[in-house]
Amino acid sequence: MAKRREGRVPSSSDRREDRVEASKRAIRRGGDSASSPKINIVLFLFVVIAPAIAVLVYRIRYAPRTNRALSSYVHQQGLVKADVNYQEILTENSKVSKNMSQRHYTYPVLAYITPWNNKGYDLAKSFNSKFTHLSPVWYDLRSQGTNLVLEGRHNADIGWITELRMKGDAWVIPRVVLEAIPKELLRKKKQRDKAIEMIITECKEMDYDGIVLESWSRWAAYGILHDPEMRNMALQFIKQLGQALHSVSSEKNGKQGLQLIYVIGPPHSEKLQEHDFGPADLQSLSDYVDGFSLMTYDFSGPHNPGPNAPLKWIHSTLQLLLGSVGKSDQNLARKILLGINFYGNDFALSKGTAGGGGGAITGRDYLSLLDKHKPVLQWEKNSGEHLFFYSDDHHAKHAVFYPSLMSIFLRLEEARSWGVGISIWEIGQGLDYFFDLL
Repeated sequence: MAKRREGRVPSSSDRREDRVEASKRAIRRGGDSASSPKINIVLFLFVVIAPAIAVLVYRIRYAPRTNRALSSYVHQQGLVKADVNYQEILTENSKVSKNMSQRHYTYPVLAYITPWNNKGYDLAKSFNSKFTHLSPVWYDLRSQGTNLVLEGRHNADIGWITELRMKGDAWVIPRVVLEAIPKELLRKKKQRDKAIEMIITECKEMDYDGIVLESWSRWAAYGILHDPEMRNMALQFIKQLGQALHSVSSEKNGKQGLQLIYVIGPPHSEKLQEHDFGPADLQSLSDYVDGFSLMTYDFSGPHNPGPNAPLKWIHSTLQLLLGSVGKSDQNLARKILLGINFYGNDFALSKGTAGGGGGAITGRDYLSLLDKHKPVLQWEKNSGEHLFFYSDDHHAKHAVFYPSLMSIFLRLEEARSWGVGISIWEIGQGLDYFFDLL
């Protein structure tokens, strides 16, 4: 998208030069006439200076955001590039700008934090001002016989929440995974009401600012979304939950109420299936949901090794949900939180591994692999991701895909061009200097 922006600016400049030359000819013609010098001066100011000022204002206002973020350490050091080497990453990954509170990405930013990756808790405090929403992954709502139970309060860290609120203004909205048996929950009004009551009570007692709800993938796994009646009930439940949360006053913003962010997966193809969350669903829920956490990652897996989230795939997913760039509903676009992975994958490629193997890696794992194997990093232009290959102690070949400053930067530019927010899974798995881009 940056190339298209750069392509527009020279065209404006060319038009300006044409206007300036035409203005000069007009002034020369005017000099031969009997017009007064004052008229010539006014004409010069109007025809030449005014358009020049207009072009300057245009360039400042619509300059590529890449120029606005150059105050960050990673840009100043020239680290955001395709041609990167392992030693540079090992040396620079923990260095960030002195001003850790300055935001470069002005749309909403949701960050997930997991209990099994404690580094995320510290990063959330250090870079608090970079985020608008923080979602600790704490809760599950399950069926227990004929009853429902909300599990996870033992994960909650009240002291951490207190520190967060002293350091910044990010909304604290824990994730709740809806594991309850869907046919029981959605068909029975008492169960629906009970589930909503339990969620709201927990928000009040724990002083949360709302929740992130994950249920669509579970409902798809149960196969209920193929049934039009059940699918409609599922949408109605989300609407009911959104209305209930919005009706409860929030300590942070009493007028707005508690917030609901809903997790959605990317459609599997351009031809939507019954279980896909599509543009009609987005429109249907837009008045009841404050944001949609779009899981644009996990494109590849152990049995089909490859990039985590190809840039073209991200673009086509947004296009399917929102339409064309520049023509989408900006109020709706702003509710999309484009998923960006801060984890990577280490795939085993050797035939002896029965079709492949391997799995997710964190920043710590990645740095260890760089230090041990000293690989040559390759830039995969089609996907917009870095990767490298290595052989393990058993001589099995591996391919490693892990985010880089360049890959994250390009995804932020893609998100910015649509006017959407971002959601990061999850911050404890990333490298410190990633946050310099936010």
